Amino acid sequence: MVAQGPDSARRLLGVFAHPDDEVFCAGGTMARVVQAGAEVMIVSATRGERGQIRDATAATRGSLGAVREGELCAAAAELGVQHVQVLDYPDGTLAQHRSALGAALAGIMRRFGPDTVVTFGADGGYGHPDHMAISGLTTEAFGALARDHDRGQRLYHAVFPPRHTSMAEELAHWIAGSGQRATDPAALHAIALFTGESATMRLARDEVRVEWFPPGVYVIEQGEPADALYLILNGTADALLEQPGGRLTPLSRMRAGDFFGELGLVAGQRTAHVVARESLTCLVLSRTPVRPYAGRGVGASGAADVPAAAAPPGTCAVDVTATLHRKLQALARHRTQYPIVPSMLPHSMLRQLLGTEFFRRVPGGDY
Repeated sequence: MVAQGPDSARRLLGVFAHPDDEVFCAGGTMARVVQAGAEVMIVSATRGERGQIRDATAATRGSLGAVREGELCAAAAELGVQHVQVLDYPDGTLAQHRSALGAALAGIMRRFGPDTVVTFGADGGYGHPDHMAISGLTTEAFGALARDHDRGQRLYHAVFPPRHTSMAEELAHWIAGSGQRATDPAALHAIALFTGESATMRLARDEVRVEWFPPGVYVIEQGEPADALYLILNGTADALLEQPGGRLTPLSRMRAGDFFGELGLVAGQRTAHVVARESLTCLVLSRTPVRPYAGRGVGASGAADVPAAAAPPGTCAVDVTATLHRKLQALARHRTQYPIVPSMLPHSMLRQLLGTEFFRRVPGGDY
């Protein structure tokens, strides 16, 4: 951690495109600086009205913008953030409002007077056009502020370097350690949602996909390398042990909410056959890249592990494990996007994925 990272702020301003961006970019850091006595403000350029509705009881398309604004205020309260301002630019259109939005951000900075500003990096985290637009506009507005009122203010871009953590391995150890080989529908939804979002944000190295298997198809063949964890979303499957001579002995029948493949990931055990009994849909977390030309059965080789890419030069890491509980509660407040209860997910995995936040300080010449 370099000296004077964003966690040393006295007055911190976070500028983002949508409600919930603040949690992934800097939620733990915000909670950390508030505990240290700082004043924090969150600005969201939109109300996020074009986002997902992952809990139909929480909002409708017509009410989503207002609901997400309320969710942002609730999440900010969990983090201890004192000020929230939501601008009313249409979700998905920020690049079309550069002049007006840039002026609005400059005005907010002059009034609030932050010593530290945090926003997305130029890539928007994962290429989202609104995230990229808010990054550029915030950087420009901060540059004007620093030129006109040079008080040593600092601008940080939140960055998301690819991680080495494998969600498949973390979940497999959790399953094996707890003996909990099945999960209820609510937790199933939470795991499917969280793993998909984590892969998008490059918080883990896994390839995450939903795969369908027609009845009678081998999902896993006995003796194959263990490179993936499976969670049944719908349908049933049979685990079968092939005896010498080809006779198949039934071991177990698995249903929605059941995991399989965890023992191979934890202990390196070669697996039994798993065959779709009826139409089967699984969430598949592969800890190594999937090769379409890979062989099947005993003797098949697994894909080579891919090391995590290095963080960009000048990146500082902020350890937010002490405020992780606040960050998780704030995330859960965004119920339309993340209808989860943090206790549904293994804490070790959450700590690996969300316990560190990364930032790059933007030097004066960059704006």
